[in-house]
Amino acid sequence: MSRKKLVVIGNGMAGVKCVEEIMNLEPDTYEIVIYGTEPRPNYNRIMLSKVLQGEHSIQDIIINDWAWYAERDIRLCTGETVHRIDPRIKCIETESGKKETYDILILATGSSPFIPPIPGIDKERVMSFRTIDDCTRMAGYSKAYRKAAVIGGGLLGLEAARGLLHLGMEAVVVHNAPYIMNRQLDYEAASMLQRELENQGMSFLLNKNTQKITGRSHAQGLLFTDGSKLEAQVVIVAVGIRPNVDLARRSGIATHRAVVVDDYMRTSVPDVYAVGECAEHRGISYGLVAPLYEQGKVLARTLCGHEVPGYTGSVPYSQLKVSGVDVFSAGEISGERMQTAIQHLDGIQGTYKKVLMQAGKVRGAILFGNTVEGTALLGLVQRGADVGELAPKDGAPDPAETAAAALPSQETVCACNNVSKAAILKAIQEQGLETEEQVKQHTKASGSCGGCKPMVSALLKHAKRVELDEATGTSTESGGTEKKDTILPVCHCTEMSHEELKHQVNVMLKTSSKGAGVPNFRPAFAPLEGEQFSALLKQLHWHSKHGCPVCLPAIRYYVYVSGLMLSSTEQHQYQGIHIYSGQSLSPSASSITVSDLETRLRTRWETAAMPSEVNMAIASRFRSPVSVLVADIGLQVSPAGWEIYVGGHAGHPVKEGSLLGTAESEQQAVNLASACLQWYRQSAWFDEPLWAWTERLGIMSIRETLLDTQLQQELIFNRTQERGTDAELGTEPLSEVPIAQARV
Repeated sequence: MSRKKLVVIGNGMAGVKCVEEIMNLEPDTYEIVIYGTEPRPNYNRIMLSKVLQGEHSIQDIIINDWAWYAERDIRLCTGETVHRIDPRIKCIETESGKKETYDILILATGSSPFIPPIPGIDKERVMSFRTIDDCTRMAGYSKAYRKAAVIGGGLLGLEAARGLLHLGMEAVVVHNAPYIMNRQLDYEAASMLQRELENQGMSFLLNKNTQKITGRSHAQGLLFTDGSKLEAQVVIVAVGIRPNVDLARRSGIATHRAVVVDDYMRTSVPDVYAVGECAEHRGISYGLVAPLYEQGKVLARTLCGHEVPGYTGSVPYSQLKVSGVDVFSAGEISGERMQTAIQHLDGIQGTYKKVLMQAGKVRGAILFGNTVEGTALLGLVQRGADVGELAPKDGAPDPAETAAAALPSQETVCACNNVSKAAILKAIQEQGLETEEQVKQHTKASGSCGGCKPMVSALLKHAKRVELDEATGTSTESGGTEKKDTILPVCHCTEMSHEELKHQVNVMLKTSSKGAGVPNFRPAFAPLEGEQFSALLKQLHWHSKHGCPVCLPAIRYYVYVSGLMLSSTEQHQYQGIHIYSGQSLSPSASSITVSDLETRLRTRWETAAMPSEVNMAIASRFRSPVSVLVADIGLQVSPAGWEIYVGGHAGHPVKEGSLLGTAESEQQAVNLASACLQWYRQSAWFDEPLWAWTERLGIMSIRETLLDTQLQQELIFNRTQERGTDAELGTEPLSEVPIAQARV
């Protein structure tokens, strides 16, 4: 059977990322043809500033070389600009006259530098900074000229200026705002960055608007609206980007600021999709790598016929290294209703931290100098966490290691290359990695913009400390583990999968309770420590005497759910439950019910260790701002009482929760939610998110278990026993819900 032809217009990062995902999912589904305007294979545009600054060669930033395309039978047509699409006959045509038919078409045309309408902008030696050719031109100018001006004080402008300094030129940054990087930073952080850049030799003219570029045919300088002037033989324009939509507009495809797409990246024309900087989703076009890669993954799964919840948008964030200085910014950093939750300036260390909130929820964050907390703060911003989660833990060690240890294992550390904490830890312990450069070579983490380098460094320190502490028998906070399926081993210390390990731990501890196996066995609900734990590892035939940062937290958790308690120190190492509601936003009579229900759930679960972080949402009214369908467990008030949903997820990948059941009373709702949490704890693999657990077991199976009155009460009783109290957990049975009624 012949394959469908997939044509991609654009050989940039977003389009090729989508192709990579397709090749990973269904490599034999499509005949793939890629058209690119530039005469070279796919490269990392983010790293151009590093090339200009002499840190990398052009070859270093190539993502996929010529051989990559050939090995996958992908036809790459470089140096070809597509200027026409005929959707009626499904054909494209290039400026050179080359024609290509398609079955599926992806627009990944990216963006171009925005060129403001300034008189003199078309003079010689006035240029933008966007491509490898631009780097070559700037390097050539530096050999003949000394003075350069950069119009634009954003990230790109600052990186261009730093590159010019490296080339031996004088660089003056001209910006029309009161401070640099005003879209990502506040005044304090921007001032700190400016002082650092001035120490490197950069100069700044702020609150300046360029009236015209002076000179006859070649640039000689800038004239500002206030009458002042600046001498410059080279002018770099870096004031933003503009999506490339002319091709789509000429072809009758709906556009606004960019090509309009839906949640599955579909345009207004059948079989034509758009992804990356040229796409506009829900009124927003993104210029950052992480959202573009997320779009590429959604589109790949759509084209391969795989189930995918769709792309719902991204929280804008930047984790960057600006001219050698670490900077992080996420979410909303300004606004009339914004309040400062945390603000800390360390002038000696040259670090700054600011977290912003709105209505008691984390909405934005800025870090300067030390950005190791960036990934953790991004997670709080993305889910609108309660500001109470910002409170530091008692007895916390080094902040960098604390952030590394607290980061969930599935959390992405390197957004540019989609590398998780678990993948980095796994590489460190299996490959014996000791340096950031080694981690970059094995995982690609920090290999693009370099913004995640501080977290990579903290993870290295954390892994080494855990290994040392385990070797000496001292306690430490453990890192996470990568989510495994039932085929892959937990780590290099064993050949067992998570399923096998959990089963073996359970069997051995039950055997021990009868006087065999682990020596000096303690009764249920007592911690397993010291010689007992070493004996357990020996019984499991562990290759390593003390385990590793990947397997240790998993083993301790499986010991815990098998009937033994964790010590208080160990309990804090595991994820907990975050319960949020719309009570603070709607102080009505119904919020009293929510407060009572929320209090009951908090009382039951606030001390419980979970295999992975759990978010529970409670909506007390039909138009509540709380999104129960994208929470791990959601409780929604209904005319009949309460609806309980399970398996939602607001992050990537976005998942919509399934209806677990309905409850007539508040007590029944608490019971069903509690039974679900306990079943999740008892049957999930360590570090398996609740949405993944739901998909693995299946919603039908979970319903059958939890809607069985006897099993439900047993699960609630297990939690009661674990808490060591006969607190009022209620024994009112839940009415069974017909399966047909429980469909979403």
